[in-house]
Amino acid sequence: MTMVESGSADTETSPGVIAPVPRVAIHAFCESQSLNALIQSAAQDRRMDKAAVKTNTGGVEAALAAYREEQTPNVIVLEASADRAPFLANLDALANYCDDGTRVVVIGRANDISLYRALIARGVSEYLVEPFDLLDFIRAISELYAKPGKGVLGRIVAVYGARGGVGASTVAHHTAWSIAAKVDISTIIADCDLPFGTAGLDFNQDPPQGISDAVFAPDRLDINMLDRLMVKCNDRLTLLPAPATLERNYDFDVDAFDGVIDLLRMSAPMIILDLPHVWTAWSRRLLTGADEVVVVASPDLANLRNLKNLQDTLGPARTNDGKIKLVMNMVGVPKRPEIAVKDFSSSINIEPSLVLPFDPKLFGAAANNGQMVAEVSGGAKIGALVENFARLVCGKPELRKPKAGLLAGLKSSKLGFSFGKKS
Repeated sequence: MTMVESGSADTETSPGVIAPVPRVAIHAFCESQSLNALIQSAAQDRRMDKAAVKTNTGGVEAALAAYREEQTPNVIVLEASADRAPFLANLDALANYCDDGTRVVVIGRANDISLYRALIARGVSEYLVEPFDLLDFIRAISELYAKPGKGVLGRIVAVYGARGGVGASTVAHHTAWSIAAKVDISTIIADCDLPFGTAGLDFNQDPPQGISDAVFAPDRLDINMLDRLMVKCNDRLTLLPAPATLERNYDFDVDAFDGVIDLLRMSAPMIILDLPHVWTAWSRRLLTGADEVVVVASPDLANLRNLKNLQDTLGPARTNDGKIKLVMNMVGVPKRPEIAVKDFSSSINIEPSLVLPFDPKLFGAAANNGQMVAEVSGGAKIGALVENFARLVCGKPELRKPKAGLLAGLKSSKLGFSFGKKS
């Protein structure tokens, strides 16, 4: 048996994206406590959710002793000792016990090209030189399973409402349209609200098939089937619509959307998930696993409470990711008591990335026409706000600053509260 060398993938990766590690077994043999701790921490990251990780003390000698008696896992991680010759000799011996398909990652402290060549010649898949951080390790494991020539590695952005009716779908659709039309990045918007989704209406599409066909037929799902289910809105924007019917129950297992997400990552650089305001095992999994989470809220106490709960729940599962991106929507409703945006954001320690004023006439006209606000008369200013937010989501610099007068007329509420503060 020989160890397998992974081919380098010709992959166009969105900024900061690390593909989730597939369902593999990873055994690490560590000579130092620091590396043992790093790998154990990596195992808790959302990108390693499917992988089964086991750490062991001792280096290649311990691995050699273990695999004389048992099968090798999908990935063996070895910390190299300072003595090069004995390590390579033990590595040669270990190769005799490795099953077909086993990949070996070696971690060492010597930035030595001759050592690197010696390892690659023996079929080692990757050589990491310390120091490196947790995400570097996860990226190395992820890239072992990147398929050569698969092209795109898309960035998943999940958009979720802190409360029902806050306009999360509207924000998701406008953001996706702006990324495609203004930032000029190919984008897919997936409507995950299967019974009540509005993406088809907002983009003036009425396809006979959609995301439910993919979710209910995981055994038949492949890239060709997914292509047939999607609708092209324009050269850069593609829609995976919801059926928006009540003819069946939409009760899903926790991993029901996994296959769809994996294929979407291979299909476009940016994927916007329009998630319904439900709390289920599958919706939690989509939020936890997304590269970016956008939460849309209105400035009232229920939204503030729910957003705080989301922070507390998602935070531990996303410790190596950035904060939630907050969008404050429908700000300035006449005669409605509101929490001032400044007070709202300070209570949860998140500055809003986008603040949209209440303008039912403008948004209503756009929705009724199957258009985005930027496409209808009078929508240029709000369109500029959304475009800058779209650029932020994509990691691009702003093109313009919103005019100060756009939100100047909004009244700050004097509604008092002490949410989340200890007395």
